[in-house]
Amino acid sequence: MDSEQPTTARGSAPLRADARRNRDRIIAAAAQAFAVRGPDLPVEEIARAAGVGIGTVYRRFPDRDALIRAVAQETVRSAMAHARAAVIEEPTAWAALERFLRQSHEVRLAVRLVIDSPGARAAMEDDPEIYELRRVMLDVLDRIVHAAQAEGSLRADVGTGDVAAAFLLLVRPLIVPEADTAASALERCLGVLLDGLRASAATSLPGEALARTALEH
Repeated sequence: MDSEQPTTARGSAPLRADARRNRDRIIAAAAQAFAVRGPDLPVEEIARAAGVGIGTVYRRFPDRDALIRAVAQETVRSAMAHARAAVIEEPTAWAALERFLRQSHEVRLAVRLVIDSPGARAAMEDDPEIYELRRVMLDVLDRIVHAAQAEGSLRADVGTGDVAAAFLLLVRPLIVPEADTAASALERCLGVLLDGLRASAATSLPGEALARTALEH
């Protein structure tokens, strides 16, 4: 039997080290499984992939929605950390933007959760922590976008909402037989998107720039 304490409520004592390790393994296994097979696979398979008993999963996450929320929180948190690291480590705002768009595997998973399962979408939309994490991540992207425009590398007639919306449209799962083909197609489309975002792009865009607030709800 797995040795760990019962689930702790927010604001109570932190999990013991072994309980925390089990929780992290479950979330990592669930994230991997959701990315490959969607959020509706049996919890028993997630437990087996994490190397824990089914009872351990349910002690940490009383139902599937709780597990989905935890995976979503971790994926958005990780994407936000990547965005902040790009701002600090890259020499230009354009390089930070390109790095964020190319490396946001976590955002792709969150999008798949929303698309593949109405239950997952409801679980995520009702969670205030996920909403706050999304808001903060949009803040980071907003700063990158404005910095790239200020340095003259990003076209001036787009808004943060345009960049985010285009990326989200691209990361929807592509239904093709081979996973490698889907991954290659996504990378090529990201390249096309980045070229279209460059300040040197010649074609003017229709309508008004989409602000980040257009994606908040």
